Amino acid sequence: MNHEEELVKAFILPVRQERYLEFLKTPKNRTKFVDQLAHFKHLNPQFAISIPGNQQNPASLLRLLSAKGAGLNCWVISENSETDGREMDLEAALKETVGMQMGTFLSCVPGKLAYFEDEEKRYILQR
Repeated sequence: MNHEEELVKAFILPVRQERYLEFLKTPKNRTKFVDQLAHFKHLNPQFAISIPGNQQNPASLLRLLSAKGAGLNCWVISENSETDGREMDLEAALKETVGMQMGTFLSCVPGKLAYFEDEEKRYILQR
C-alpha cells in the first residue's frame, strides 16, 4: 500500500488532494509539495487531533501513536531532506521531527494513522 497516496486521500482537504497526488508522483514536483509543509493549511480538520502540550515530546507521542495502532516503522514526508521519502523506525523519526520546526508527516498506518508537525502546530491524524 502506498503511504503517500493514502495519507493525501485520508488527511488532506478533498479540494487539494488531486493536486498534491500529482506533486508526489515525480521528484521535481515533490519539492512543490514538501516546500508547503512549513505552514501547511490543507489538513482536513475532521481528522486532526490536537496534542496536549505536556504530550508534545517524542516519548509521549510514541506512546500515543502506539496505543492507536502504530507499528515500529513509519513513512516520512518532510522538509528535512535527510528523512524525506524514507521508511524509518517510528521512535527515531519522532526524535528527528518533534520540535525541529520542519513540516513533516509520519505515516504510521496508511490512510488510518499519522503524525503531522509544522512550524506552528502538531497533530495526530486518525480515521
